[in-house]
Amino acid sequence: MLTPVILCGGIGSRLWPLSRESFPKQLLTLQDDQSLLVGTLDRLAQLKDLSAPILVCNLNHRFLVAQQLLDAGINNATLILEPIGRNTAPAALVAALVANEIDPDSQLLILPADHLITDTDEFCRVVTQGTELVTAGHLVTFGVVPAHPETGYGYIQRGDTLTSSSGFAIHQFVEKPDLPTAESYLANGDYLWNSGMFLFSASQLLSEMEQHAPSMVDSCRQAVVSAVRDSQFIALDEQHFSGCEADSIDYALMEKTAHGAVIPLDAGWSDIGSWAALWDVDTRDPEGNACVGDVLLEQVQGSYFHSTGRLLAGVGVSDLVVVETEDAVLVADKTQSQNVKLIVDQLKQLQRPEVDTHAEVFRPWGSYRSIDQGPGFQVKRITVNPGQLLSLQLHHHRAEHWTVVQGSAEVTCGDQRVTLTADQSIYIPVETKHRLENTGDDILILIEVQCGSYLGEDDIVRFEDKYGR
Repeated sequence: MLTPVILCGGIGSRLWPLSRESFPKQLLTLQDDQSLLVGTLDRLAQLKDLSAPILVCNLNHRFLVAQQLLDAGINNATLILEPIGRNTAPAALVAALVANEIDPDSQLLILPADHLITDTDEFCRVVTQGTELVTAGHLVTFGVVPAHPETGYGYIQRGDTLTSSSGFAIHQFVEKPDLPTAESYLANGDYLWNSGMFLFSASQLLSEMEQHAPSMVDSCRQAVVSAVRDSQFIALDEQHFSGCEADSIDYALMEKTAHGAVIPLDAGWSDIGSWAALWDVDTRDPEGNACVGDVLLEQVQGSYFHSTGRLLAGVGVSDLVVVETEDAVLVADKTQSQNVKLIVDQLKQLQRPEVDTHAEVFRPWGSYRSIDQGPGFQVKRITVNPGQLLSLQLHHHRAEHWTVVQGSAEVTCGDQRVTLTADQSIYIPVETKHRLENTGDDILILIEVQCGSYLGEDDIVRFEDKYGR
């Protein structure tokens, strides 16, 4: 059986301000009408003998990932939750350990969740070739046939043709080159972009990693053995997984193994690693501009404009990236879009909330948006999905007034339990246990007015919470 292993623990900082730590790139809808994560799973439908997917994701994203799978009709996935990021090698290892429990003979197709591939037929054909190489004892990676001299990717130099004409031995991995070196790679023809996609048998991956990184295997095995499991999630043990060394599959395994193989892939691949990369794959107007949302341009060439709400206008500029969100605007030279991560680094140093959350903050039960705030008050718009409920909680420093705008709310307030519908409201005093629940079939929307001496999100004492927070 072929088991898809989807690595969805990244942040995608180069796509800030759309990608944030609490709602990262792989969950965004950047092309068509589905997120990059769902698109990754969707393109596997043509493959034969496919077993249920395994997803390795950040603990804090578990409910967002689960909801996207539910919305896409994917109800058989196993979600492995990382308490902390440890790069791709430990992520692949824990997936192999879990897969090995189910089927020791399974082959693992390891894919990042945030890539774009336009030629699904060719991708599936090449993956099928890869399964034959894995059966013959190889550890396979897929090298993208370069379309131009790219300095933002690592490269794989292919070696001799293997017995099967579909693949090549790996001569060497090389780091991201400067432009003259990248041009020489393109002219040479033996160099492929390192895609970060792999195909291994679960048993051979574990055997090789025990040889090349035994301490990593031991930490991952203990993290899986001590994991907390329920019907939906496998939450890795934090102590053992946090003690695991962080390393990529390339460094930990592929550069050391004697059984590596690379298969060229020419299927319209992009890692969407920057705004320039997204501009490159988007539909463009006759002036070379890619536009998303409410955008008006005059005498603009070769630019990317993305509006999430407000009108975005440009006049007399070229080769720019301009991205508007409710709480931030990015303006960059398109050739410098890889350096957006430097702005993210500054935001982290300044402890700015824009690095982590959007104006709309997503929670497992729905979302909230701050509408207005000032000394001693804050107004929020709260959305609760059907069948969801907030934790039973209280606040030490603030009172709240809830007014229902849409839907029906079951409210616990102290010893009271009341049902509120549109235009009805309730007051929640300080130090009062309360809970909000949507028992209806429609989305619940309410306006919350907070008043108090301290309005931070950490002023929450939880007594019961179905989401384990």
